[in-house]
Amino acid sequence: MYAVIYQFDVIQGQEEDFETLWQMVTESFIQHAGGLGSRLHKNETGSYIAYAQWPDKKAWETARQKLPKTAIENLQRMNGYCEEITVLFNMDVKNDLLK
Repeated sequence: MYAVIYQFDVIQGQEEDFETLWQMVTESFIQHAGGLGSRLHKNETGSYIAYAQWPDKKAWETARQKLPKTAIENLQRMNGYCEEITVLFNMDVKNDLLK
């Protein structure tokens, strides 16, 4: 299993729209690109942190090209609500105790 941790710095006042689109985009990655799901968190400074799981690195690297046009448009809209998007970590899962 492969995990990617993102940080999204969302433009103030756009949080609700971002969260709605994040859910839609995540569901598209699950449905069309083999994503295993994601969790969205908000830290104490107001940044969103997302933890996404994939079967392997290749699935993550090729996921975007598997999305339908509407999902790509939603991804672009979601990204437009962000001042900055950073991949903090991408890594192989070695031991998984989440339930």
